[in-house]
Amino acid sequence: MSNLYVLYEHAAGYALFSVKEFEEVSMFLPQVESSVTDIAKFNSIVKLAGFSPFKTAVAALENVNAISEGIVPQDLINFLDDFFAKLKKKKCTLGLGDSKLGAAISEAIGVQCSHFGVVPEILRGVRYHFAKLVKGFTDQSAGIAQLALGHSYSRAKVKFNVHRSDNMIIQSIALLDQLDKDVNTFSMRIREWYSYHFPELAKIVPDNYMFAKTAKFIKDRKTLTQDKLEELEQIVMDSAKAQAIIDAGKMSMGMDISIVDLINIELFATRVVNLSEYRKKLATYLHNKMNLVAPNLQSLIGDQVGARLISHAGSLTNLAKYPASTVQILGAEKALFRALKTRSNTPKYGLIYHSSFIGRAGLKNKGRISRFLANKCSIASRIDCFLEQPTSVFGETLKQQVEDRLKFYESGDVPRKNIEVMKEAMEAVDQEVAEVAKSEKKKKKKKRNADDSVVQAETNGKSNGKVEIEAEAKNGDADGEPKKKKKKKKNKGAIEA
Repeated sequence: MSNLYVLYEHAAGYALFSVKEFEEVSMFLPQVESSVTDIAKFNSIVKLAGFSPFKTAVAALENVNAISEGIVPQDLINFLDDFFAKLKKKKCTLGLGDSKLGAAISEAIGVQCSHFGVVPEILRGVRYHFAKLVKGFTDQSAGIAQLALGHSYSRAKVKFNVHRSDNMIIQSIALLDQLDKDVNTFSMRIREWYSYHFPELAKIVPDNYMFAKTAKFIKDRKTLTQDKLEELEQIVMDSAKAQAIIDAGKMSMGMDISIVDLINIELFATRVVNLSEYRKKLATYLHNKMNLVAPNLQSLIGDQVGARLISHAGSLTNLAKYPASTVQILGAEKALFRALKTRSNTPKYGLIYHSSFIGRAGLKNKGRISRFLANKCSIASRIDCFLEQPTSVFGETLKQQVEDRLKFYESGDVPRKNIEVMKEAMEAVDQEVAEVAKSEKKKKKKKRNADDSVVQAETNGKSNGKVEIEAEAKNGDADGEPKKKKKKKKNKGAIEA
């Protein structure tokens, strides 16, 4: 008959609990399940056998990181060795929640481990009543320990990688889409608002951003004279339009407006202009980020469509895992499930419909080109995800392949084989890497030469100073007085002897 001991890993340390009458308990599993929440019943089955607290918070974090990866930490090995050495030759079974950790412990100390049967229910009860099973422990202290270790563990797991900062792309494209909606709504509102005063302006200036800038500049149409023609030309970028605005202002059918209303319109127009300008800056930021994170996907289908694919997938890694068939209908999930439910035709494209290639294809070839484009998007995303040195060569090559396929659908020109195109792309990448390495080598050589010249100049300066000091020592001291020559004493008696 073997004794069962259950190992529980807490934020405060390792705890071993002995389970009384293991064989009988395992037979009455439903009763055990019902008694888990009752501390009196559970205490009659489970008793604390040993407890090894962590010495520091750093040690706790190291142990938790090791256990999460299925590695047995040295602290746990020492604790289990000391405990099972006292039991001598008794047959024991160690219950754990993780089978991977159990296999590692069995290999390390030779104790039989189990993770099924009654063990999960015992662990559930230990987790529920842990603060009451260990002396000197409270719910509050257990919670503080868990919270501190949870923060440390999460902080260690959340890592920032410069080359894979696709979460910035996800946030950028979400904000860009929201800004597009808001700017369109606000522009429509300012058109309606300002048209009470100057209705003719909406027909002359159809662009929303330019309309807001023009309304902000004009304010009261009665103040619009020929003197403002040059400034108006700079805003609308057209001399004919600027003249038409001035002429329309003189003959406008709009109502008169108060100063307070004009001030409010001007403030709102300023907000719309600022939002439009920020939207342009955000588009530039997204372009730069896509160039860093997914240059091949960017070259193939553009910034916004590529960013939407990454955002919808959740990350660039998730997008790289998707097959081409999933990439093709990504964003059209509702239509897909509706088609499967009603047994009608499934959608041919999702987010990639906004790509220019599908718009240029004929009505019959839209499904074909979307399938081909999804295939190339899948390849581009995988290259971007797993390539160490980012490059846009493959994206440009894949884009050319899609162009050739469009020509094939239109004129029948047979495109080149994929293997030939990819070989050329690989050669171009190798050549690019060689050029980069060569330029870095030249830079290092120049830096080394510059350092050598600095060292040589310093040594020359030191040697010149040494020569000058020696010359001064020969000629005289710092005051200019010549040094007296040492007289050699001649011992005449010694010479005669």
